[in-house]
Amino acid sequence: MPQVYLGKIFKWGIASKGLYRHIRHPQYMALGIWGIGMSILWPRFIVLASLSVMFILYYFLAKDEQERMLRQFGVSYQDYINRTGMFVPRSVEKHLSFVPETSLRYLVIPVSIIVVVIGTGFLLREVTLSSLPFESRGNLTLVPILPEDQGVSAWVLKGILKDNGGSDAGIVANKDYLGYVMPVDYIMQGMIADTGTEFHLYKQHHTVAMINEWVLHPFQHLRASPSLHMAKMFHVDPAVARRHHCPIVAKNPSMNCNSCPYRRVALIEVNHEGGGRLAGNKLLAVNVTRVPVSFVDINTKTGEIVNIVKVRKTTAWEDVPTPSI
Repeated sequence: MPQVYLGKIFKWGIASKGLYRHIRHPQYMALGIWGIGMSILWPRFIVLASLSVMFILYYFLAKDEQERMLRQFGVSYQDYINRTGMFVPRSVEKHLSFVPETSLRYLVIPVSIIVVVIGTGFLLREVTLSSLPFESRGNLTLVPILPEDQGVSAWVLKGILKDNGGSDAGIVANKDYLGYVMPVDYIMQGMIADTGTEFHLYKQHHTVAMINEWVLHPFQHLRASPSLHMAKMFHVDPAVARRHHCPIVAKNPSMNCNSCPYRRVALIEVNHEGGGRLAGNKLLAVNVTRVPVSFVDINTKTGEIVNIVKVRKTTAWEDVPTPSI
């Protein structure tokens, strides 16, 4: 915060203006919000554990800073403490302060942070799993990434499993498979399987422009072709942008990217102990392993398979664990 550093240089005393008028540690609060955002973006157990540790460290760091400020400014800083909240406004904090000011507080608060952060993560995971629209046939279960693709899963299943039963895509009878249905140019497909597509963000020459577009319109890249965004950013004909960027080389100039019938299905082999079939949200359980097998590009209106490509048994992030949902 500029006023903190300027106040230290010019000896202005206690920083109590702007955000500091309402909370004593707005910088830690901002970092905490950033950490929550990162845990949503990359929901792994290690991220939740790291977030818990970060919250605990910031709490004790803030307490240490307050003790030093009390020694330096005395009564004036105590008055400031009395009228402001630590991380949230005082009007909110008074309803959250359930632990008395004793030595026990320094044990209860860290334990509470761990329980709340990790517990909330697992609760949100269960809510997410229970709301996903799974569609199964035989040993293949599909889950669409976009809500509007729920209606195509049955057609995609039929197209993949007809005739050869999916053997060309690497599907074998004694294994269970999970297929992620997504736009063929979905930018984050590398987190699911290394499809080798040019739409991996880090392979683009327009990375900064694309990131700016996603920051300004955070959800639009899920629902429209990146070629549309590229066309908008660089003021070119969307048909030209599509021909340049579409991974299935759809050169039909009359095809609208917003109503494109093609979808990519990233097929993942799910291995588990014990017998029996797994389907639905059980394929995303924590005690199973998921190995990429192939991807299939399919026309959801005709069932025509355009591409079947075997992939490496890792994501585009190699050995870095990536979220499965």
